[in-house]
Amino acid sequence: MSNYLLIESRDPFEYGDTRYMYSLAGDLAGKGNEVTLFLIQNGVLTTRSGVKDNPLDSLPKGARSVKVLADEFSLRERGISQSSLSGGVKVSNVDNLVDLLVQEGTKAVWH
Repeated sequence: MSNYLLIESRDPFEYGDTRYMYSLAGDLAGKGNEVTLFLIQNGVLTTRSGVKDNPLDSLPKGARSVKVLADEFSLRERGISQSSLSGGVKVSNVDNLVDLLVQEGTKAVWH
C-alpha cells in the first residue's frame, strides 16, 4: 500500500482535464492505497454543497477512503463558508499540506 497526495488547484468547471485527478483518487483508493485529495486555489470550488455535476460526488461511490481537504485561505478568498461545504470535506491549510508533502514515502501529484 502506498501513500498518495493529489493536489488540485484548477477549477473543474473551466478545465476538463481536472476530472482526471478525481478519477485517479478513486482508482488509487480502490486499490487499497491511502489517498488524500487536497483542494487549493480554484480547486476549492467543488467543495460547495449542491453544486451540479460535481466531481466530488463521484468519490464516495468508488472510494470512501479518499480524504478530501480544502485550503481554508482559498475557501475564504472565494467566499465559501465552512457551513456550505459538502459532506466529507475537511478544512485544512498550507502548513498541513507541507506536512503531508514531507511525510516519508508520500507520492505527490500537483495539478
